[in-house]
Amino acid sequence: MSIPRAFRVDFGEMFPHGCYMVGEVEQVKDFEASTASKPVWARDKDTGDFIWQVTVVDCDPEAREKMVKIKVSSAVQPVPPAPLQGLPFIPVEFDGLTVTPWLNGQRIAYSVRARDMRAPRAGASVSKPAASAKDAA
Repeated sequence: MSIPRAFRVDFGEMFPHGCYMVGEVEQVKDFEASTASKPVWARDKDTGDFIWQVTVVDCDPEAREKMVKIKVSSAVQPVPPAPLQGLPFIPVEFDGLTVTPWLNGQRIAYSVRARDMRAPRAGASVSKPAASAKDAA
Protein backbone atom coordinates (compact mmCIF):
# COMPACT_ATOMS: atom_id res chain seq x y z
CA MET A 1 0.00 0.00 0.00
CA SER A 2 1.29 3.44 -0.92
CA ILE A 3 0.46 6.22 1.51
CA PRO A 4 0.90 9.75 0.15
CA ARG A 5 3.20 12.16 1.98
CA ALA A 6 0.67 15.00 1.63
CA PHE A 7 -3.10 14.62 1.78
CA ARG A 8 -5.38 16.72 -0.42
CA VAL A 9 -8.11 18.59 1.40
CA ASP A 10 -10.90 20.81 0.12
CA PHE A 11 -10.87 24.42 1.35
CA GLY A 12 -14.43 24.06 2.73
CA GLU A 13 -13.41 21.00 4.75
CA MET A 14 -10.41 22.70 6.29
CA PHE A 15 -12.03 26.11 6.82
CA PRO A 16 -15.81 25.53 6.98
CA HIS A 17 -16.31 29.04 8.42
CA GLY A 18 -13.74 30.65 6.12
CA CYS A 19 -10.49 32.37 7.03
CA TYR A 20 -8.91 35.82 7.03
CA MET A 21 -5.42 36.75 5.94
CA VAL A 22 -3.46 38.62 8.61
CA GLY A 23 -0.13 40.26 7.93
CA GLU A 24 1.66 40.16 4.60
CA VAL A 25 2.66 37.53 2.06
CA GLU A 26 6.24 36.64 3.02
CA GLN A 27 8.88 34.79 1.06
CA VAL A 28 10.24 31.74 2.90
CA LYS A 29 13.99 31.42 3.47
CA ASP A 30 15.87 28.18 2.98
CA PHE A 31 17.46 28.23 6.42
CA GLU A 32 19.92 25.43 5.63
CA ALA A 33 21.33 27.20 2.54
CA SER A 34 21.11 30.81 3.78
CA THR A 35 23.89 32.67 5.58
CA ALA A 36 23.67 35.82 7.67
CA SER A 37 24.87 37.90 4.72
CA LYS A 38 23.23 35.97 1.87
CA PRO A 39 19.62 34.78 2.09
CA VAL A 40 18.62 31.88 -0.13
CA TRP A 41 14.90 31.59 -0.86
CA ALA A 42 13.17 28.24 -0.43
CA ARG A 43 11.86 26.47 -3.53
CA ASP A 44 9.18 23.83 -3.97
CA LYS A 45 10.83 20.43 -4.49
CA ASP A 46 8.26 19.39 -7.11
CA THR A 47 7.81 22.57 -9.18
CA GLY A 48 10.94 24.63 -8.48
CA ASP A 49 8.72 27.64 -7.71
CA PHE A 50 9.46 29.92 -4.77
CA ILE A 51 7.63 29.29 -1.50
CA TRP A 52 5.61 32.09 0.08
CA GLN A 53 3.89 32.08 3.47
CA VAL A 54 0.49 33.49 4.36
CA THR A 55 -0.82 33.60 7.93
CA VAL A 56 -4.58 33.23 8.31
CA VAL A 57 -7.05 33.24 11.17
CA ASP A 58 -9.47 30.31 11.11
CA CYS A 59 -13.02 31.64 11.61
CA ASP A 60 -14.22 28.38 13.15
CA PRO A 61 -15.09 29.25 16.77
CA GLU A 62 -14.11 25.71 17.84
CA ALA A 63 -10.77 25.53 15.99
CA ARG A 64 -7.93 24.28 18.19
CA GLU A 65 -5.38 26.38 16.31
CA LYS A 66 -6.71 29.83 15.40
CA MET A 67 -3.62 30.97 13.46
CA VAL A 68 -2.56 28.82 10.51
CA LYS A 69 0.47 29.39 8.28
CA ILE A 70 -0.13 28.32 4.69
CA LYS A 71 2.73 27.97 2.24
CA VAL A 72 1.96 28.83 -1.38
CA SER A 73 4.24 27.70 -4.21
CA SER A 74 4.47 30.30 -6.96
CA ALA A 75 7.05 31.67 -9.39
CA VAL A 76 6.04 35.20 -8.30
CA GLN A 77 4.69 36.66 -5.06
CA PRO A 78 0.97 35.86 -4.71
CA VAL A 79 -1.21 38.96 -4.66
CA PRO A 80 -3.82 39.02 -1.90
CA PRO A 81 -7.43 39.86 -2.75
CA ALA A 82 -8.56 43.45 -2.30
CA PRO A 83 -9.70 44.27 1.25
CA LEU A 84 -13.44 44.54 1.85
CA GLN A 85 -14.75 47.77 3.32
CA GLY A 86 -15.60 47.47 6.99
CA LEU A 87 -13.54 44.34 7.63
CA PRO A 88 -10.26 44.51 9.57
CA PHE A 89 -8.74 41.52 7.72
CA ILE A 90 -8.86 40.19 4.16
CA PRO A 91 -11.04 37.10 3.54
CA VAL A 92 -9.18 34.56 1.39
CA GLU A 93 -9.59 31.08 -0.03
CA PHE A 94 -6.96 28.63 -1.23
CA ASP A 95 -6.93 26.18 -4.11
CA GLY A 96 -4.96 22.94 -4.21
CA LEU A 97 -4.67 22.57 -0.43
CA THR A 98 -2.58 19.73 0.97
CA VAL A 99 -1.79 18.79 4.56
CA THR A 100 1.39 16.97 5.53
CA PRO A 101 1.55 15.55 9.07
CA TRP A 102 4.93 15.44 10.86
CA LEU A 103 6.26 14.78 14.34
CA ASN A 104 7.20 17.79 16.43
CA GLY A 105 8.68 16.19 19.51
CA GLN A 106 5.88 14.14 21.05
CA ARG A 107 3.00 15.77 19.14
CA ILE A 108 1.76 15.63 15.58
CA ALA A 109 2.00 18.91 13.68
CA TYR A 110 0.77 19.77 10.20
CA SER A 111 2.30 21.61 7.28
CA VAL A 112 -0.34 23.22 5.05
CA ARG A 113 0.39 24.06 1.42
CA ALA A 114 -1.65 25.57 -1.38
CA ARG A 115 -1.31 26.03 -5.11
CA ASP A 116 -3.10 29.40 -5.21
CA MET A 117 -4.68 32.11 -3.04
CA ARG A 118 -7.76 34.10 -4.11
CA ALA A 119 -10.80 36.06 -2.99
CA PRO A 120 -13.75 33.98 -1.73
CA ARG A 121 -16.06 32.83 -4.50
CA ALA A 122 -19.29 34.74 -5.06
CA GLY A 123 -21.96 33.37 -2.76
CA ALA A 124 -19.44 32.05 -0.25
CA SER A 125 -20.23 33.06 3.29
CA VAL A 126 -17.79 35.47 4.85
CA SER A 127 -17.98 35.47 8.63
CA LYS A 128 -18.32 39.08 9.72
CA PRO A 129 -17.22 40.20 13.16
CA ALA A 130 -20.08 40.23 15.66
CA ALA A 131 -21.54 43.64 16.34
CA SER A 132 -20.77 44.99 19.76
CA ALA A 133 -23.42 46.32 22.13
CA LYS A 134 -22.14 49.82 21.33
CA ASP A 135 -22.79 49.25 17.58
CA ALA A 136 -26.34 48.06 18.29
CA ALA A 137 -27.22 51.20 20.25
